[in-house]
Amino acid sequence: MNKKEYIDKYLIQAGKITGLIDKTAIEKMVDIILSIRKSSGRLFILGVGGGAGNAGHAVNDFRKIAGIESYAPTDNVSELTARVNDDGWDSSFVNWLKGSRINANDCVFIFSVGGGNTDKNISNNLVQALQYAKKIGTKIIGIVGRDGGYTAKVADVVVIIPTVDPETVTLHTESFQAVIWHLIVSHPMLKANDMKWESVK
Repeated sequence: MNKKEYIDKYLIQAGKITGLIDKTAIEKMVDIILSIRKSSGRLFILGVGGGAGNAGHAVNDFRKIAGIESYAPTDNVSELTARVNDDGWDSSFVNWLKGSRINANDCVFIFSVGGGNTDKNISNNLVQALQYAKKIGTKIIGIVGRDGGYTAKVADVVVIIPTVDPETVTLHTESFQAVIWHLIVSHPMLKANDMKWESVK
């Protein structure tokens, strides 16, 4: 496959995914986030790897554009590494949530390709965080890939990015996490503040 063929293939796949995404799930996600804002709840965005990078970016957008108090544990490298060093990776997110006094007015937002899977020993830190959130009645939403793993099993609503090529599951999932959260923060029901370049004439 030459350069142009791969570029064409990748972008065609992206277009196909766009047409297959569950729009009803996105609507429900907007409703949940709106209710969290109305009740002065907070949004805790959890992800690892590319999902962690997306979480930090999304925190900015939800705070600045949508006016929702939002946080990601991976934005504080000192606390995160201290918790990993002292208590272990698997409990790092759940203990951070407990330290943040997460409650039933809040919402956990997962950015993950696999969604967490204890049987395969993948993203156990997400699983433990979700187990605690579920126990205390915190809303759970997520944008995940493939079958969605543990996130899809317990979330109030989840968007599963359709798999159109098993070789690009991670790439497309992480890319479309950004597409969907940008859709959400700019939705007329949630957008609270203008973005810079859209306001410059």
